[in-house]
Amino acid sequence: MMGQFIYRILLISIFTFTAVVIASLFLVTAPYGRHSRKGWGPAIRAKLGWLIMEFPAFFIMIFMFITSNRQTSPVAIVFVSMWTIHYAHRTFIYPFMMRGGNKRFPLLIILFALIFNTINGYINGYYLFSLSPLYDLRWFFDPRFIAGSIIFFSGMTINLHSDHILRNLRRLRKNGYRIPRRGLFKYISCPNYFGEIIEWTGWAIATWSLPGLAFALFTFANLAPRASSNHRWYLDSFQDYPKSRKALIPFIY
Repeated sequence: MMGQFIYRILLISIFTFTAVVIASLFLVTAPYGRHSRKGWGPAIRAKLGWLIMEFPAFFIMIFMFITSNRQTSPVAIVFVSMWTIHYAHRTFIYPFMMRGGNKRFPLLIILFALIFNTINGYINGYYLFSLSPLYDLRWFFDPRFIAGSIIFFSGMTINLHSDHILRNLRRLRKNGYRIPRRGLFKYISCPNYFGEIIEWTGWAIATWSLPGLAFALFTFANLAPRASSNHRWYLDSFQDYPKSRKALIPFIY
């Protein structure tokens, strides 16, 4: 019973935090990447910062799975695999592939991300492997799982491909930025963020869970303001930046 009580409190906290985050980030741009600036306290190398703040999400979901009684459930295995594929890349591969990984990353931002990833990994893992009705094999044929999985992996593909385009641009021009023009960059300034939002929307549908919904909403709340800031930065930095591009959603926003 205590586990369910903690789960409910943390789930409510994520929904509440989501509202605070989207309101705050439209007012103040998070100080990392191209928006780095002084005045946010101690900082460490970005590569190390990414590894530290993403690791809890990777570890906690696996821990929740291996300590549950659903280790032989095919659906549970698929869910933990989907989550782990994303976070294994985000924790152990992405930080060491990113350009500008030696830039400084504020410890304050890392702390916030660390707390969120810990809570988010726990509520998703607790629901999937302890609280939810047991997903049986019929779930693989449910329209929610089929559609959600397709959306999840489509979003992941968009995210990875967009990051690849950005890395190649920065490799060609080590000192500064260039206008990305391939892939979905033809239509929006931040397809990497667009892909990640799609990815976790797919997760919410495939799991058909409140923690999944909370994560999808938080992802949008965190990345939509960031996309707006990046879009304004491109427009201010490049006179020839395509004016027809949107910030995050093709033809809409």
